[in-house]
Amino acid sequence: MNAKILITTLAANLTFLTGHAQNPEAADSLIQELHEIVVSAKQPATKLVGSTLISTIPGTNLAELGNALDVLAQLPLIKVQDNVVSVVGKSDIEIYIDGRPLRDDMELQQILSSNLKKVELIMAPGAAYASTTSAVLKITTRRNFAQGLSLTDQFLLERRRRWSVVDYLSMSYRAAGCEFFVNGTINRNNNLIKGTTTNTLIYDGKETIVGGSQRNSYPTTAGSIKAGFNYTGGAQSFGAYYRYNPERGSFNNSGTEWLDSNPALAREIDRSIHAHSHLASLYYENTFAERYKLHFDGDYRTSVADNSVATTYPQASNPDVNSTDKRKSTLWAAKLYLDMPLFDGDLTVGTQDSYTHTSLDYRMLNELISQYIPSSLTDARQTSAALFASWSRMFGNLSLSAGARYEYVDYDFERDGKRDPDISRCDHLLTPDISLAYSFNDDTQISMSYRMATVRPPYAQLTGSLSYTGLHEIEGGNPALRDEKMHDIQILGMWKGFMLQTDFTRSFDTYAFVRQLYPADKLQLIMHPVNIDLSALNLYLVWSKAIRRWTPNATVGIYRQWLRLGDRSYDRPIFSYYLDNTLSLPHGWLVTANISGSSQGDMHTNRFAASWFTMDASVGRTFLDKSLTVKLSATDIFNTANNNWTMETFGVLVDKRQSYDHRGIALSIIYNFHPRKSTYKGSSAAESESHRL
Repeated sequence: MNAKILITTLAANLTFLTGHAQNPEAADSLIQELHEIVVSAKQPATKLVGSTLISTIPGTNLAELGNALDVLAQLPLIKVQDNVVSVVGKSDIEIYIDGRPLRDDMELQQILSSNLKKVELIMAPGAAYASTTSAVLKITTRRNFAQGLSLTDQFLLERRRRWSVVDYLSMSYRAAGCEFFVNGTINRNNNLIKGTTTNTLIYDGKETIVGGSQRNSYPTTAGSIKAGFNYTGGAQSFGAYYRYNPERGSFNNSGTEWLDSNPALAREIDRSIHAHSHLASLYYENTFAERYKLHFDGDYRTSVADNSVATTYPQASNPDVNSTDKRKSTLWAAKLYLDMPLFDGDLTVGTQDSYTHTSLDYRMLNELISQYIPSSLTDARQTSAALFASWSRMFGNLSLSAGARYEYVDYDFERDGKRDPDISRCDHLLTPDISLAYSFNDDTQISMSYRMATVRPPYAQLTGSLSYTGLHEIEGGNPALRDEKMHDIQILGMWKGFMLQTDFTRSFDTYAFVRQLYPADKLQLIMHPVNIDLSALNLYLVWSKAIRRWTPNATVGIYRQWLRLGDRSYDRPIFSYYLDNTLSLPHGWLVTANISGSSQGDMHTNRFAASWFTMDASVGRTFLDKSLTVKLSATDIFNTANNNWTMETFGVLVDKRQSYDHRGIALSIIYNFHPRKSTYKGSSAAESESHRL
């Protein structure tokens, strides 16, 4: 009884001193309630710890923005476009939510901003992550100890060139240490993209132009249903879930083709898409002897995608070109690791193993076209077994982190039932990493890190099949692509409200797309990936500081690469800037205004056009004691986004001019009834393999 009185008194005093506690919960655990108290006046919104940027959300105006995507869009070095999250200066990121990997982009839309507790951006991932990972985004949601039923519904209506609608419904029931949850999403999307492509080259000794116009429509209906459970009892927890994703869609390209000054031919390309996937995931975690934690994840995933394509020329005598393709993928994966103390530091050791099987059955149904684009059946199997260890320790103000990852990969490639010995291979990979950080005081920190990585290309780029895209154009993969070997050095520093992020990478055998002549009886151009060597520098300066009701976040930077392909250099730098603004108005109104721009410059073999000024904005408010959130947002308000690019490779100059439907307006409505977050603690058993599939 005395202990209860003491804890109650302490909680009351802390609440009085801080002015408020965040969202008082049901009082089944006073000690757990103490973990939710936030001293906003002493805790900055974003701070640098080692090589990790940590942003706290409760107590800031970001907590009422809507969902997790809305919050991420306002944080330093994080960008969100069309619900896709990226990190400035980083090419491949992994996202985790409460320790589990992000399975699809909808998961971030399903998390309410009011349920976010902390966002960690790890700029120098260690050996516990796949070597392909250049940054890790870890999202932690607030603990909620309420019992019983909870429900959340999110509805989004968007108008760009056409209408799109999304609805997400989530229900969960919690009793004692058990939680059962089920949720479903329906997404009807319809994009429209317009453009022209002009290819200029010397063919048969004279300048030749191959051109085409496109008016691409992508009406797609996708859904998902997910159900599972979590159990927590003492130091142990475990859980599992199953998810099913169906997708139905169609693609229509209504355009033209022309050769030199000949009259343009009308062309119609129609693609039918039928796909579905199944995912089963489970985890187990046990903490023993206070500082030892054992964690296991297991995943099984299978997917099938059937496509049929018909290309017709309604006003010409050219025969129809029909093809079908069927892709099947299967993934088995497991990850086991142990966290424990060692030499006054923390050691993580573990293993990550996977088996992947993917096949593509491509059928060209036009006999004439099949002479240079034949039907093919490609089959790829990969077995991967990795061991990793990572150790970190504090030496006063200095922190050290070091790790290594060993991976054995057995890759087997078959074409039309025959193993290809030139592509199949066994690899032994060792990738070390090290990071040093020094903290001068609460406002000034600096860190330096180095890592080596082996990056394997996505399976979609390893396919041996070719696709017909026009009378004179082909697209395809490249099964002979080699794995990329990358070295990366990064420096990250913070002084008061300023932050500097710079890294230099040297990549051997990374891949880039090229267009070149294809050996055929008549003029044919092929677009496909090839291996290249590349050096690149990213340098960004960030300033962020809350000024009363206004929170600006400004970033300026440069991307500069060194690439030479044949007798051509691709080294024009890209200068860019981002200015994100969040404004908290009286009566609970929140306004955001994000402005960005970039100069013309080279990235791999593409030269992107300048886009000096684009702007997105939103205004929203909560009602019914914060149970209802209504937000109106607009993207690319002035219709200034530029998506044009050029490419000059192997004597072929490509000029691509395209107009995306970025400009639009959207209405978002979120309603909560006793909201509960999912506490699934599973992690990724083989996240890099999932990305490649």
